[in-house]
Amino acid sequence: MAAVAYETLQLHVTPEKFYIEPCDDRVDDVLAIDRVSTEVTLTVKKDVPPSAVTRTIFGILGTIRLVAGSYLIVITKKKKIGEFFNHVIWKATDFDILSYKKTVLHLTDIQLQDNKTFLSMINHVLSMDGFYFSTTYDLTHTLQRLSNTSPEFQEMSLLERADQRFVWNGHLLRELSAQPEVHRFALPVLFGFITMHSCSINGKYFDWILISRRSCFRAGVRYYVRGIDSEGHAANFVETEQIVHYNGSKASFVQTRGSMPFFWSQRPNLKYKPKPQINQVANQMDGFQRHFDSQIITYGKQVIINLVNQKGSEKPLEQTFAKMVTSLGNGNIRYIAFDFHKECSKMRWDRLQILLDQVADLQDEFGYFLVDANGKVVTNQEGIFRSNCMDCLDRTNVIQSLLARRSLQAQLQRIGVLHVGQRIEEQAEFEKIYKNAWADNANACAKQYAGTGALKTDFTRTGKRTQWGLVLDGWNSLVRYYKNNFSDGFRQDSIDLFLGNYAVDEIDHSNPLHIQKDWKFLALPIIMVVAFSMCIICLLMAGDTWTETLAYVLFWGVASIGTFLIIIYNGKDFVDAPKLVQKEKID
Repeated sequence: MAAVAYETLQLHVTPEKFYIEPCDDRVDDVLAIDRVSTEVTLTVKKDVPPSAVTRTIFGILGTIRLVAGSYLIVITKKKKIGEFFNHVIWKATDFDILSYKKTVLHLTDIQLQDNKTFLSMINHVLSMDGFYFSTTYDLTHTLQRLSNTSPEFQEMSLLERADQRFVWNGHLLRELSAQPEVHRFALPVLFGFITMHSCSINGKYFDWILISRRSCFRAGVRYYVRGIDSEGHAANFVETEQIVHYNGSKASFVQTRGSMPFFWSQRPNLKYKPKPQINQVANQMDGFQRHFDSQIITYGKQVIINLVNQKGSEKPLEQTFAKMVTSLGNGNIRYIAFDFHKECSKMRWDRLQILLDQVADLQDEFGYFLVDANGKVVTNQEGIFRSNCMDCLDRTNVIQSLLARRSLQAQLQRIGVLHVGQRIEEQAEFEKIYKNAWADNANACAKQYAGTGALKTDFTRTGKRTQWGLVLDGWNSLVRYYKNNFSDGFRQDSIDLFLGNYAVDEIDHSNPLHIQKDWKFLALPIIMVVAFSMCIICLLMAGDTWTETLAYVLFWGVASIGTFLIIIYNGKDFVDAPKLVQKEKID
C-alpha cells in the first residue's frame, strides 16, 4: 500500500497557506505549504480554514523558484489512457502555476519582465504533449525490472522507487522528496508516449501496450543536444517497451534509442544540415565507457544498430562510433552499421529485411521477458537493441517497429494467441492498430525533440512508401528547419529551467536573459524586409524600364549582401541560441 499516491485532491488556498487535502474519507492528513516561509508540513482536515478558496486537482507536479519567488504547479485536468493489471494510466492535459507571493509590487520592471519570461518557459514545457502518470503503478520501470525487486522496494513510495532517469518532475519535487511522510502527495510524472489497446486475434482478447520513456538526463532539442555528457548520459535517450497481457500472462520486449554516445555537436547555422563536429579535445573513451557500463548493468548485452549514412557529413560519426566500440573491446557490445538511406533508396524499403535477417539470431538469443499467470518468470530478456540515426527519430522508429513486430510474433505464439504458422501481418485489424500506434509513437518522440511530427510514418502506418508521404516529409522538414534555427533556443532554455539545469537566483538580479543579441542577429530580418520591399517595388514599377532595372539591381544587390553575410558568419549568429545554460555545458 506504500507505493500509492493520492488520486484526487482538494486544493484550499488562503493568503497564508496552500492546503492539499486527499479526497479520501479514511485519510485525515492534509499537506500544508506556507506561502511565506515555503515550509511543508502535515496537518489535519479540521485545520483548513472555512474561508479558503477550494478547487479539485489531480496531482502536485512540484514547486519552482523564479524571480518573484516560489510557485506551486498542479495538475488540473487529466485524460484516461487505459488500464492494465488493474491500474489506471492517466495523461496530464492541463496545469496551473500558483504564486506563493500575493503581490509582485516588490519587483522592478526588469524583474517583472524576467519573471514573465521564465513563466512562459515553464508554460511552454507544460504545453508539450506527453506527460503521463499513475497513482498506483510504477510507470518508470519495465516489467522485467519490477519483477526483480526486493520486499523493501515494494514498500517504497512511488517517488522513492522510481527510475530517476524518467521522472521529469524530479527537480520540482525535490522539497517533497526530502520528507518521506508526504510522499503520497508526490506524483512522479513520465514524459514520452503511452498507448493501450484491447485487441482480438482468433477470438482471443489481449491487451497490447506501447510505452516510450524519455530520459530527463541530457534532455533538450534536436541541434542543441547531441552526443553525451561527462556522466555518459546520451541525448534523446528513450526506452521503449512493448507489453502483451493475455489470460494473466505478461510479456514485454524492450529497446532503447539514443544519440551516438561520444562528444559531438551539430549547432544550427541556417544551413539545412549543419556539419557535425566531433570534439577532438575531450576524453572520448571515458564518457563512452560510462555510457555502456550503465547500459549493460541495466539491460544486459548491447547490439548497436547505427543507421546513419556511410558517406558525406555523417560518415566520420559512423567511423568514430565503430572505432570506439573496437577500442573498448567489450564482449557484451556488438556493433552493426546499416546505411538506411543507401539501402532503401529509390523506394526499396523491402531491403530493410536485410538488416532484420542480419540480427535475427541475436534477437532470438536475447529473447523477451515473460511471466505466467501464477507470477512465475518464464524467460528474461538477456540483451537489448540500441538503435540510432542522427536524430534517433525517423529511421530509428522504423527499425524499432520491425524488431518489435518480430518479437511480438514469437510472444503471441508462445502464449497461445497465434496459431502455428500464422503471421501478425495477416491479421488485418490488429496490423492496423500496430502500425498506427508505432507511427503515433514516432510522431510523439519527434515533436518532443525536433519540434515536428516524424518523417517516414507513411511506411510505418501502411508498410510502404508513398508519394504523399514524401510531400508530408518535405513539409515537416521545412517546419523543422525554421524551428531549429529560430525558436529552439527558447525551447532549450525552457527544458533546462524546468529540469533544474538552470536555477533562478532571486538575489542576483543579473541573468543570461539580459545578454544583448549580436548586431548580426538583427541584420538578417532587416535584410529580408529590405529585399522583400525591393521585390514589391520591382512589381509596381514593371512598366518603367529604367526604374525596373534599377530596382532589380538594388534588389539583387541587397540579396547578395545578405547571402554574403550569412556565408561569412556561417549563419551561427542569426539563430536563436539558448541563453540559460552555458555552451560548454550542452556541447
